[in-house]
Amino acid sequence: MRFRSYALVAVVLVIVGSAVFFGVVPREVARRNNPVAESPPYPVSPAASVLHASLFVADLHADSLLWERDLLVHDSIGQVDIPRLIKGNVGLQVFSAVTRVPFNRNLKRNSGDGVDVITWLAIAERWPLRTWASVKQRALYQAKKLQAFADNSDGQLVLIRSRDDLQHYLSGRTANGPMVAGLLALEGAQVLEGDVRNVDVMYAAGYRMLGMVHLYDNETGGSAHGERKPGLTRFGREVVERAEVLNMILDVAHASQPLFDDVLAMATRPVVSSHTGVRGTCEGSRNLTDAQLHAIAATGGVVGIGYWPKASCGEDVTAIIRSIRYAADLVGVEHLALGSDFDGSVQTPFDTTGVAQITAGLLADGFSEADITKIMGGNVARLLQAALPPR
Repeated sequence: MRFRSYALVAVVLVIVGSAVFFGVVPREVARRNNPVAESPPYPVSPAASVLHASLFVADLHADSLLWERDLLVHDSIGQVDIPRLIKGNVGLQVFSAVTRVPFNRNLKRNSGDGVDVITWLAIAERWPLRTWASVKQRALYQAKKLQAFADNSDGQLVLIRSRDDLQHYLSGRTANGPMVAGLLALEGAQVLEGDVRNVDVMYAAGYRMLGMVHLYDNETGGSAHGERKPGLTRFGREVVERAEVLNMILDVAHASQPLFDDVLAMATRPVVSSHTGVRGTCEGSRNLTDAQLHAIAATGGVVGIGYWPKASCGEDVTAIIRSIRYAADLVGVEHLALGSDFDGSVQTPFDTTGVAQITAGLLADGFSEADITKIMGGNVARLLQAALPPR
C-alpha cells in the first residue's frame, strides 16, 4: 500500500512537473527574452498619428515563430502578434526562422558545435520530434506554423510568395478590412544542411529571403560572430547562384566582412541587410560600415535599421532615428527600411503597436512626408516588386 502511495505521488509530480515545463516555462522564457523598455500604449502627436495611419509600414525582421505563442491572439508577452501588427498599422512583417543558437552566444566568437539553445526550446515547446536534431526540419516546421496562422486568421494574415501575391494584397488591403502580409525568411543557411537542393526545398516551403549566416560560421561562409569568419565557400557560391535563379532575396545581416564582400560581388539583384545598426552612430562588429551601406545601395537594396541597444547605442526611439538619419544622409532615403528584430531575444523601446513613434521621430527630425513614406515601408514594397518571383 505504501509503495502504491509513493507511486501515485510520483505520477502526480510528473504530471504537474510536465505541465509546468511544457506550459509555463516556454511562455516565461518568451517573456524574459523579449522585453520592451516601456509598456503600451504609445501616444504620438495628432499629426504623426494621421500620417502613420496613411502609410504602408513594413518590418524586415521578427523572430516570432520561434516562440510557442498563438500569433492570432493579442498577447502581453513578446513584441509581435497579428492583432498588435494591425493596431500598429504594420502592412507587412517578415517572419524569420531561427534554427540554431549556440549556448553562451556572444558578438565576437561562437561555435556551431554541440547542443544548442533551440534544441531545448523545441523540446520545451513540444515541437515535432524530427525538429530536435535537424535545423532543416526546424525551418520547415516554422513555415508550417505561419501557414497555419494564415489559414486560421479569417483573412487577417496573408502570406506573400510572389509579385502577384503582393500586388493582390496591396490592392485589397484597405477594401478588405484590417490585414497583414507575412513573408518568410531564413536566418542562416545552416538549414540547407550542406545540400544545395535544399534551397529548392525551402523555396517550396514558402521562404523568399535567405540570410546566409546567423551567429556562427556555417557551410556557406563566415558569420561576424563566428570562429574563423571566412568568405563564401564553394558550397556558398552554389547557394547564392541557386537562390538568385529562384528569385530568393539574399540577406547579409550577420555576415563577416569577407562573406559580405563575396556575396555582393556575385549578386545580380538587390541585396538586403534585414536588421542591423550602422557604425557611423554605433560601433560594433554586427553593424554596417559606410562602405557596406554604399555597397548594398549600389545593388538597389535596402537596409533594415534595428531597434535594440547594440544596433542603435540607445534604448529609445531617438537612437533609432539617429541611425536612420545617418544612413539616409550617406546613401539616400531610398535604401532605408525598418528591421526591428522583434521577438529576437532583444529589448526594444516598444512593441509593434508603437511603431508610430518612429513616424513621429522622423517628422520631428525634419524628414518630409514623402521620405517617411519610403523609409517606413515604401522602399520594401518597391524591392519586393522588383525581386520576388513573378508568380
